[in-house]
Amino acid sequence: MKTERYLRQILFHPIGKEGQRRLAESSAVVVGCGAIGSTTASLLVRSGIGYLRVIDRDVLEESNLQRQELFDEEDLREGLPKALAAEKRLRRINSAIRVEGIAADLNPTNAETLLRDAQVILDGTDNFETRLLLNDYALKTGTPWIYSACLGSQALLMDILPGKTLCLRCLVDSVPLPGSLPTCETAGILAPAAKLIASIQTTEALKILTNHPEALISGLVNIDLWKGSFQKVDTQTAPSPTCPACQKGEYEFLNAKGFSLTTTLCGSNAVQITPGGNAENGAKIDLVALSLRLQSALGVDNISQSPYLLKFRLKGREMVIFPDGRALLFGTQDTSLARTLYSQYVGL
Repeated sequence: MKTERYLRQILFHPIGKEGQRRLAESSAVVVGCGAIGSTTASLLVRSGIGYLRVIDRDVLEESNLQRQELFDEEDLREGLPKALAAEKRLRRINSAIRVEGIAADLNPTNAETLLRDAQVILDGTDNFETRLLLNDYALKTGTPWIYSACLGSQALLMDILPGKTLCLRCLVDSVPLPGSLPTCETAGILAPAAKLIASIQTTEALKILTNHPEALISGLVNIDLWKGSFQKVDTQTAPSPTCPACQKGEYEFLNAKGFSLTTTLCGSNAVQITPGGNAENGAKIDLVALSLRLQSALGVDNISQSPYLLKFRLKGREMVIFPDGRALLFGTQDTSLARTLYSQYVGL
């Protein structure tokens, strides 16, 4: 370990030489390499963590460059998946660190393989479905993870320590109904808000990896940079006694019961997305409200809506949404792309 490189960090007393040694022997997984995940990955590599795995299912788009600091116009021209472009850049930042970029859609079939051996999991995802999957895996394996989110100018964060704090399922019992909440494609993201919460997330990870649990933030951090509000909401410190995940060991999302399904349609260049959670129990989404939100989304046109379905053009493809949340995406057989677009524009 080259101490000169990390000297300013070593001089920070809570880390010191021992903490830096611990970092050099530690591992982390960042899930999602977008606005939050790209900054988190960069900061972890610069801090001297021993091994970092970055998982992301997307390919870089021009609109990403506004807020995702690992990427530039050259990466865009190369057309690499985000995970592989991130791996290349992170290795240039710190060649002594072992970095692995994995271009994959994290789901119940691969979660236990892709998340294995992590000492902490960091949330850079954009949907509750994947977060609840992370929550299940973390509870099952006893792995600390850090929930983070950003939408518009608002950012959220919470440390989740299995067996010691409440889990995400204690607060969010199920995936919100598709179309019920704004997404990054309909409400946008302020880049400084994402970078701020990523910085806090990385700091929390450093506390975990250098064995300083006493310094961890308790409760839910809620920041709105545009309004200038900084709040820490004191949630209950103990798990909810009725939580199906951390108290009953019912890992519905890891076992695929609450996870959405994607299927290529035989004889048709299309993918069907069937959401899990509330939609599969007969709940209906508000197609009128979703139609109104999509009117301000980039890349969406030709919106038409009836009591039976909502249809629109999305980046050259047609998507049809039904009242139960089920969707058809025409013009592709790529299930990962279908899940990405559904998550971005409808919400999981």
